[in-house]
This record gives sequence, structure tokens and C-alpha cells, in this order.
Amino acid sequence: MTEIPIKIRIADRDYPMRVDVQDEERLRLAGRLLGEKLREFREGYGIQDKQDLLAMVALATMADQLKVSMEKDGTDAALTERLARLDGLLAGVVQRVA
Repeated sequence: MTEIPIKIRIADRDYPMRVDVQDEERLRLAGRLLGEKLREFREGYGIQDKQDLLAMVALATMADQLKVSMEKDGTDAALTERLARLDGLLAGVVQRVA
């Protein structure tokens, strides 16, 4: 895999890094989204301190990630249950046919 040098700007600071070519677009998008979230918190809550802004965005991001993870776990459990019921129904049909 080929690595390329890029800079991501976060809270008025440049962070140089070397990344795989296939990761560049995702990291640049993450940097833009982070910048937008920082701006939202600064304007919405009047927070000016960059460390406070970064902490609040980190907390909100982690809370969102946990919510998605919990919803996914619930969806996975429901899907597993449905598949088990379907498997039972199909097994019953196969036994009657055989």
C-alpha cells in the first residue's frame, strides 16, 4: 500500500500525517466534519476555548457512536431471532416433505 503525506486542520492547527491512499478521502472528510461540529458548538453554546470545544465534540461523538452501536446490537439480536424462527419453519417444511 502506498502512503502519502497529508495535513488535516483541526481547531486552527495543522496535523501532518502519512496515510494509505485509500484512507485519504475518509480522513479529509472526517477533518471537515470535525471542523463543522466545532463551529456548531462554538456558535450554539458560545464556547471559545478550543480545548473545551474539542472535549464537547469528543463527548458528543462518543455518545452518538454508543447510540448507533446499541441500536445495531438490538437490530442484530432481532434479526438473529427472526432467522432462527425462519430456520425452524423451514426445518419443519423439509421434515414434512422428506
